[in-house]
Amino acid sequence: MTVTGGAAAALARLRADGDVPVDISRLPAREAAERELSDPRYHENDPNLLQRGLDRFWEWLDELFGAASGATPGGVLGLVVIVLAAAGLVAALWWRLGTPHRAPGTTGDSLFADGPRTARDHRTAAARHASAGRWNEAVQERMRAIVRSLEERTLLEPRPGRTADEAAAEAGRSLPSHADDLRLAARTFDDVTYGGRTADEPAYRRVEDLDTALERTRPTLDTAPTGAPA
Repeated sequence: MTVTGGAAAALARLRADGDVPVDISRLPAREAAERELSDPRYHENDPNLLQRGLDRFWEWLDELFGAASGATPGGVLGLVVIVLAAAGLVAALWWRLGTPHRAPGTTGDSLFADGPRTARDHRTAAARHASAGRWNEAVQERMRAIVRSLEERTLLEPRPGRTADEAAAEAGRSLPSHADDLRLAARTFDDVTYGGRTADEPAYRRVEDLDTALERTRPTLDTAPTGAPA
Protein backbone atom coordinates (compact mmCIF):
# COMPACT_ATOMS: atom_id res chain seq x y z
CA MET A 1 0.00 0.00 0.00
CA THR A 2 1.42 3.43 -0.90
CA VAL A 3 1.89 6.41 1.39
CA THR A 4 -0.87 8.28 -0.46
CA GLY A 5 -3.23 5.38 0.07
CA GLY A 6 -2.31 5.23 3.75
CA ALA A 7 -3.02 8.91 4.21
CA ALA A 8 -6.36 8.52 2.48
CA ALA A 9 -7.23 5.63 4.76
CA ALA A 10 -6.28 7.67 7.79
CA LEU A 11 -8.49 10.53 6.71
CA ALA A 12 -11.32 8.14 5.89
CA ARG A 13 -11.34 6.94 9.48
CA LEU A 14 -11.84 10.50 10.60
CA ARG A 15 -15.07 10.90 8.63
CA ALA A 16 -18.30 11.09 10.59
CA ASP A 17 -21.48 9.15 9.93
CA GLY A 18 -23.04 9.82 6.55
CA ASP A 19 -19.56 10.38 4.93
CA VAL A 20 -19.53 14.01 5.99
CA PRO A 21 -15.90 15.11 6.51
CA VAL A 22 -14.94 16.30 9.96
CA ASP A 23 -13.62 19.83 9.91
CA ILE A 24 -10.21 19.59 11.58
CA SER A 25 -7.06 21.70 11.39
CA ARG A 26 -3.96 20.71 9.41
CA LEU A 27 -1.70 19.75 12.35
CA PRO A 28 -4.07 17.23 13.98
CA ALA A 29 -4.77 15.76 10.56
CA ARG A 30 -1.07 15.23 9.89
CA GLU A 31 -0.52 13.65 13.30
CA ALA A 32 -3.41 11.30 12.70
CA ALA A 33 -1.98 10.34 9.30
CA GLU A 34 1.46 9.71 10.80
CA ARG A 35 -0.02 7.42 13.47
CA GLU A 36 -1.89 5.53 10.79
CA LEU A 37 1.20 5.18 8.57
CA SER A 38 3.31 3.92 11.46
CA ASP A 39 1.30 0.70 11.33
CA PRO A 40 3.77 -2.14 10.39
CA ARG A 41 1.48 -3.47 7.68
CA TYR A 42 2.30 -0.46 5.54
CA HIS A 43 6.04 -1.35 5.60
CA GLU A 44 5.96 -5.08 4.95
CA ASN A 45 7.38 -4.71 1.45
CA ASP A 46 9.99 -2.02 2.23
CA PRO A 47 13.62 -2.97 1.31
CA ASN A 48 15.84 -3.98 4.24
CA LEU A 49 18.86 -2.01 5.42
CA LEU A 50 21.32 -3.94 3.21
CA GLN A 51 19.18 -3.44 0.12
CA ARG A 52 18.86 0.27 0.81
CA GLY A 53 22.63 0.53 1.27
CA LEU A 54 23.30 -1.26 -2.01
CA ASP A 55 20.81 0.95 -3.81
CA ARG A 56 22.57 4.07 -2.52
CA PHE A 57 25.97 2.66 -3.50
CA TRP A 58 24.90 1.88 -7.07
CA GLU A 59 23.31 5.31 -7.36
CA TRP A 60 26.55 6.92 -6.19
CA LEU A 61 28.63 4.80 -8.58
CA ASP A 62 26.36 5.66 -11.48
CA GLU A 63 26.62 9.36 -10.67
CA LEU A 64 30.42 9.10 -10.39
CA PHE A 65 30.86 7.42 -13.79
CA GLY A 66 28.31 9.75 -15.30
CA ALA A 67 30.25 12.78 -14.12
CA ALA A 68 33.59 11.29 -15.27
CA SER A 69 32.26 10.34 -18.71
CA GLY A 70 30.69 13.77 -19.09
CA ALA A 71 34.04 15.45 -18.39
CA THR A 72 35.98 13.09 -20.70
CA PRO A 73 36.13 13.63 -24.47
CA GLY A 74 34.25 10.79 -26.12
CA GLY A 75 32.05 10.05 -23.11
CA VAL A 76 32.12 6.53 -21.68
CA LEU A 77 34.26 5.20 -24.54
CA GLY A 78 36.82 7.93 -23.96
CA LEU A 79 36.90 7.12 -20.24
CA VAL A 80 37.52 3.42 -20.99
CA VAL A 81 40.36 4.32 -23.39
CA ILE A 82 42.01 6.54 -20.76
CA VAL A 83 41.77 3.82 -18.09
CA LEU A 84 43.29 1.22 -20.45
CA ALA A 85 46.08 3.62 -21.45
CA ALA A 86 46.91 4.30 -17.79
CA ALA A 87 47.00 0.56 -17.04
CA GLY A 88 49.29 0.00 -20.02
CA LEU A 89 51.64 2.75 -18.84
CA VAL A 90 51.88 1.24 -15.35
CA ALA A 91 52.60 -2.20 -16.83
CA ALA A 92 55.30 -0.75 -19.12
CA LEU A 93 57.01 1.04 -16.24
CA TRP A 94 56.91 -2.10 -14.10
CA TRP A 95 58.45 -4.14 -16.94
CA ARG A 96 61.11 -1.52 -17.62
CA LEU A 97 62.14 -0.73 -14.05
CA GLY A 98 61.53 -4.11 -12.47
CA THR A 99 60.51 -4.66 -8.87
CA PRO A 100 61.06 -1.50 -6.80
CA HIS A 101 64.22 -1.53 -4.71
CA ARG A 102 63.76 -1.99 -1.02
CA ALA A 103 65.40 0.59 1.20
CA PRO A 104 68.64 -0.54 2.83
CA GLY A 105 68.09 -1.91 6.29
CA THR A 106 64.64 -3.28 5.54
CA THR A 107 63.90 -6.67 7.09
CA GLY A 108 65.11 -9.41 4.75
CA ASP A 109 67.91 -7.27 3.16
CA SER A 110 70.65 -9.04 5.11
CA LEU A 111 73.67 -9.88 2.96
CA PHE A 112 74.05 -13.33 4.49
CA ALA A 113 70.88 -15.40 4.67
CA ASP A 114 72.19 -18.95 4.95
CA GLY A 115 74.32 -18.94 8.08
CA PRO A 116 78.08 -18.36 8.57
CA ARG A 117 80.37 -19.44 5.75
CA THR A 118 83.98 -18.56 4.98
CA ALA A 119 85.11 -16.32 2.14
CA ARG A 120 86.59 -19.38 0.46
CA ASP A 121 83.21 -21.13 0.65
CA HIS A 122 81.52 -18.19 -1.06
CA ARG A 123 84.21 -17.97 -3.75
CA THR A 124 83.84 -21.66 -4.49
CA ALA A 125 80.06 -21.28 -4.80
CA ALA A 126 80.49 -18.23 -7.03
CA ALA A 127 82.86 -20.10 -9.36
CA ARG A 128 80.44 -23.01 -9.55
CA HIS A 129 77.54 -20.71 -10.51
CA ALA A 130 79.70 -18.86 -13.02
CA SER A 131 80.77 -22.07 -14.76
CA ALA A 132 77.07 -22.92 -15.17
CA GLY A 133 76.18 -19.46 -16.48
CA ARG A 134 74.10 -18.56 -13.43
CA TRP A 135 75.38 -15.00 -13.26
CA ASN A 136 72.90 -13.69 -10.72
CA GLU A 137 73.91 -16.30 -8.15
CA ALA A 138 77.58 -15.86 -9.07
CA VAL A 139 77.40 -12.11 -8.39
CA GLN A 140 75.65 -12.69 -5.08
CA GLU A 141 78.17 -15.24 -3.83
CA ARG A 142 81.15 -13.16 -4.95
CA MET A 143 79.85 -10.10 -3.12
CA ARG A 144 79.37 -12.20 -0.02
CA ALA A 145 82.94 -13.46 -0.43
CA ILE A 146 84.19 -9.86 -0.49
CA VAL A 147 82.38 -8.90 2.71
CA ARG A 148 83.31 -12.12 4.52
CA SER A 149 86.94 -11.69 3.52
CA LEU A 150 86.97 -8.14 4.92
CA GLU A 151 85.49 -9.48 8.15
CA GLU A 152 88.12 -12.22 8.32
CA ARG A 153 90.83 -9.55 7.85
CA THR A 154 89.19 -7.51 10.66
CA LEU A 155 88.60 -4.63 8.26
CA LEU A 156 84.90 -4.99 8.99
CA GLU A 157 83.33 -5.83 12.31
CA PRO A 158 81.13 -8.93 11.90
CA ARG A 159 77.56 -7.74 12.30
CA PRO A 160 74.36 -9.74 11.68
CA GLY A 161 71.88 -8.09 9.35
CA ARG A 162 74.43 -5.94 7.53
CA THR A 163 73.39 -5.03 3.98
CA ALA A 164 75.64 -4.87 0.91
CA ASP A 165 75.34 -1.07 0.81
CA GLU A 166 76.32 -0.76 4.47
CA ALA A 167 79.29 -3.09 4.02
CA ALA A 168 80.49 -1.13 0.98
CA ALA A 169 80.22 2.20 2.81
CA GLU A 170 82.08 0.91 5.87
CA ALA A 171 84.80 -0.85 3.85
CA GLY A 172 85.30 2.24 1.67
CA ARG A 173 86.59 4.18 4.68
CA SER A 174 89.55 1.82 5.22
CA LEU A 175 89.98 1.07 1.49
CA PRO A 176 89.33 4.48 -0.09
CA SER A 177 90.96 3.62 -3.40
CA HIS A 178 88.25 0.99 -3.93
CA ALA A 179 85.31 2.89 -2.44
CA ASP A 180 83.63 3.54 -5.80
CA ASP A 181 84.09 -0.06 -6.95
CA LEU A 182 82.65 -1.31 -3.66
CA ARG A 183 79.54 0.87 -4.09
CA LEU A 184 79.14 -0.37 -7.66
CA ALA A 185 79.45 -4.01 -6.56
CA ALA A 186 76.86 -3.44 -3.82
CA ARG A 187 74.50 -1.83 -6.35
CA THR A 188 74.90 -4.82 -8.67
CA PHE A 189 74.15 -7.17 -5.78
CA ASP A 190 70.99 -5.19 -4.90
CA ASP A 191 69.85 -5.09 -8.53
CA VAL A 192 69.93 -8.86 -8.96
CA THR A 193 68.75 -9.69 -5.43
CA TYR A 194 65.96 -7.17 -4.86
CA GLY A 195 65.48 -5.27 -8.13
CA GLY A 196 64.53 -8.12 -10.43
CA ARG A 197 67.47 -7.39 -12.77
CA THR A 198 69.58 -10.00 -14.56
CA ALA A 199 73.37 -10.00 -14.32
CA ASP A 200 75.70 -11.01 -17.14
CA GLU A 201 79.27 -12.25 -17.31
CA PRO A 202 80.90 -8.77 -17.46
CA ALA A 203 79.02 -7.77 -14.29
CA TYR A 204 80.27 -10.86 -12.51
CA ARG A 205 83.84 -10.36 -13.71
CA ARG A 206 83.87 -6.83 -12.30
CA VAL A 207 82.91 -8.12 -8.86
CA GLU A 208 85.42 -10.95 -9.18
CA ASP A 209 88.22 -8.55 -10.14
CA LEU A 210 87.31 -6.33 -7.19
CA ASP A 211 87.55 -9.30 -4.84
CA THR A 212 91.03 -10.14 -6.18
CA ALA A 213 92.17 -6.50 -5.97
CA LEU A 214 90.96 -6.12 -2.39
CA GLU A 215 92.95 -9.18 -1.34
CA ARG A 216 96.11 -7.40 -2.51
CA THR A 217 95.29 -3.98 -1.04
CA ARG A 218 96.57 -2.83 2.31
CA PRO A 219 94.05 -0.83 4.31
CA THR A 220 94.42 2.82 5.23
CA LEU A 221 94.83 2.75 8.98
CA ASP A 222 94.05 6.43 9.60
CA THR A 223 90.36 6.57 8.83
CA ALA A 224 89.48 9.57 11.04
CA PRO A 225 87.08 12.03 9.36
CA THR A 226 88.54 15.20 7.90
CA GLY A 227 88.85 17.87 10.56
CA ALA A 228 88.65 15.43 13.47
CA PRO A 229 91.20 15.90 16.26
CA ALA A 230 94.25 13.65 16.04
